[in-house]
Amino acid sequence: MTTKKKQRIPARLVLEDGTVFTGLAFAACSDPVSITGEVVFNTAMTGYQEALTDPSYAGQILTMTASEIGNYGICDCDVESDGPQVRGFVIRELARLRSNYRAEGNLETWLAEAGVLGIEEIDTRALVRKIRLRGTMGGVISSDGSKSHNELIALAQASPSMSGQNLACTVSPAKPGNWTEDLGQWSRVDSQPSDQQRVMKVIALDCGAKRNIYRNLTARGCKVRVVPHLTSAEDIRSQKPDGLFISNGPGDPDAVKETIETLREIAGEIPTFGICLGHQLLALALGAKTYRLKFGHRGINQPVRNLMTGQIEITSQNHGFCVDSDSLTSIDCEITHLHLNDDTVAGFRHLSKPIFCVQYHPEASPGPHDSSYLFDLFIEMMKTGLPLSPKHYV
Repeated sequence: MTTKKKQRIPARLVLEDGTVFTGLAFAACSDPVSITGEVVFNTAMTGYQEALTDPSYAGQILTMTASEIGNYGICDCDVESDGPQVRGFVIRELARLRSNYRAEGNLETWLAEAGVLGIEEIDTRALVRKIRLRGTMGGVISSDGSKSHNELIALAQASPSMSGQNLACTVSPAKPGNWTEDLGQWSRVDSQPSDQQRVMKVIALDCGAKRNIYRNLTARGCKVRVVPHLTSAEDIRSQKPDGLFISNGPGDPDAVKETIETLREIAGEIPTFGICLGHQLLALALGAKTYRLKFGHRGINQPVRNLMTGQIEITSQNHGFCVDSDSLTSIDCEITHLHLNDDTVAGFRHLSKPIFCVQYHPEASPGPHDSSYLFDLFIEMMKTGLPLSPKHYV
C-alpha cells in the first residue's frame, strides 16, 4: 500500500557538540516541537518496530542505520511493549510504500498516534561515525523553525545524561500480573513442554521487559508472574517461586538502588536468570561494578563467544552499560560469554549459587535464535536448584 507523499516540514537534529543535521520532520510534527534525549544508533536491517517498542530505549533518540525504514509497515502482534518507548526517531528515508501481508498500518501514522517525532533525510552514516568517534551524546530533534541553532545546542547540552538516571521506574509495571501468551506459531517444536513436565513458577522482576522474553518462558511451560521492579525480597519469597527472572530495561544500573538491595538480600535463595539490565543489576548486587560504554552495543548481529564451548553466537543486543570483568571474577563468579568486538563481558555464572545471566537478548525479536538455549538452562537450573556447570552450556 502506498502512503501519499506529504508536504514535509523542515527539521533539525542537533548534538551537544554543536553538530547540526538538517532534514524533514515526520510523524508527530503537526505543531512545532523540540524533544531531547540521548542519541544512539542501531545497526539492524530489520526490526524497527520491535526496537521502537523496546523499553530499554526509554529516554533515547534512536537512529536506524538501514537506508530505508517503514517498508513492511506495522503489525500489532510484533510490539515488545504497549507502544513506542523512544523519545525520537532518526532515519535516512521513510518508505512511502509498505509491502507485507501482515501489516495493519504504516509507520508514520503509528508514531504520530504515539506522539513520537521523527526526522528523515539525515546522513545517518555521518551521524553514526560522529557518535562512534565522539561517544554517545545528548541531542535534540526540532521542527520549530523559530529556534536558532545556538538555542538548540543549548537544549542538547542541557539534556540529562544517561549516567545516574534510574529509568526502570518509568517503564516498570505499576501492578503485578500473570503472563499467558506464548510464542504461538513461532514456537520451536523441541521447546514445547511435555504433559509430564512440572510447571515452573517464575517471578519476573520487570524493569522494562521485552514481551518476547515472557513468551519464551511461557512456551517452555513456565507460569510467569510479572511484578514491579520495586517488589521486596519478602514479597518474592512469599510467592514461593521456582525461579526468579530479572529483566532488561533502560538507564544506569547503578541508579536502581532499591532493586539492587533486593537482589543482594535474596541472591542465591532462588534460581535466578538475568538479561541485559538484569545482568548488570545482579552483578552489582553480588559486589561487582559496572561502567558506561562509549557508544553501546545495539543491533542484531553482535558476535559473542560462549567460553564454555568455544562456539560463536550471533546475538541481539541493546545496552549502553557493561559489567567490569575484573570486579566480577573476584566475587566467586565466572565469565561465560565474551563480546568479540571489544572483549566486554557478555555473560557470567555464579560458581556456588544458582545464578546466571547474559548481557544480550536470547529472545531476539528481532534477531537470530542462536542463544535461545539459555531459556532451557534456566529451566534446568530451576529443576535442580543447583548452580550451572560448564557441561550445561554444551
